[in-house]
Amino acid sequence: MAPPRRPIKLSLPSHESTIGKFLLAFSSLPFFLRSVLAVLTISPVLVGISAPARTQSGTFKDGDLLVNKDGLRIVSQSEGGEAPPIEPLDSQLSLDDLDVIKVIGKGSSGNVQLVRHKFTGQFFALKVIQLTIEDSIRSQIAQELKINLSTQCQYVVVFYQCFYVNGAISIVLEYMDGGSLADFLKTVKTIPEDYLAAICKQVLRGLIHLHHEKRIIHRDLKPSNILINHRGEVKISDFGVSAIISSSSGQRGTFTGTFNYMAPERISGKRHGSMSDIWSFGLVILECATGNFPFPPRESFYELLEDVVEQPPPSAPSEHFSPEFCSFISSCIQKDANNRKSAQALLDHPFLSMYDDLHVDLASYFTTAGSPLATFNSRQL
Repeated sequence: MAPPRRPIKLSLPSHESTIGKFLLAFSSLPFFLRSVLAVLTISPVLVGISAPARTQSGTFKDGDLLVNKDGLRIVSQSEGGEAPPIEPLDSQLSLDDLDVIKVIGKGSSGNVQLVRHKFTGQFFALKVIQLTIEDSIRSQIAQELKINLSTQCQYVVVFYQCFYVNGAISIVLEYMDGGSLADFLKTVKTIPEDYLAAICKQVLRGLIHLHHEKRIIHRDLKPSNILINHRGEVKISDFGVSAIISSSSGQRGTFTGTFNYMAPERISGKRHGSMSDIWSFGLVILECATGNFPFPPRESFYELLEDVVEQPPPSAPSEHFSPEFCSFISSCIQKDANNRKSAQALLDHPFLSMYDDLHVDLASYFTTAGSPLATFNSRQL
């Protein structure tokens, strides 16, 4: 008669262990032991032990181990038995944890997808950039990652993680369910002054963070790079052509970005600083107010650039807008960068406080006037 088999002790990895090590150890077990573990996970009642708790999302939780149809994840204890929400730079976040819902944006070098985390239910925007591109574009992407990693601010879209897989860089970003100001304008056509004042406050605080705290020039500020959500939050996005100001003078001489919103000094190839963002910001706000790009249509792209450099700057029509708004726009759109006000100075402009007594509710405005891509509860966001 064969001697009885000695019991084998199995233990889950500690917080410091990675899920990869755990799965590697699991796969190295004999087949019969892996079968037993599968039975314990799927139907523990069959072997006479207490079942792990099952969460509302269909995930089984036993201690620090979460198991569902999509796989395994080791998490810390959290209230309610659910996986804790993913935090920025979470080392356990994996592309395999994300289910693609739909494509929400496309560009020349990649796309943006709406994705959902399998365990937490959180939604993210996944920016996928193919690297079969020129070295100059790769350099811009590297810069974007560097800036995103160093920039965590409530007025800037949150960066969670990035991955390089199969020739593509995938960047996990905060999902803004209202889309961009460009999307919003397609629905509402124009934005009233009181709501614009509330929007300006948030964008300017984002610019203050970039310009003064991080010494960053965005360099591509436009309606499609200012995102909104159903909470009434407005955040600056897309640092693909941003640059950290490394010189003591705080100037950059390179020539990148969207030409339509580019400041005259940049089109002329002159050195420029953070005030080039203020010009772009002023054009964006004026476009939101009037519903039209501030410069008149031209037959050619070069004629538009010539207008920006040679013609007087656009202004808000005084017959349609308050003196405070007209003054605010004029403080931004000055041909000479030295005559523009900084983001900090603009935050104190009378236009931004003249509607304070109305208690403007951007959350309600974005939700009722716009067309959000989806509506989520607080747990998912």
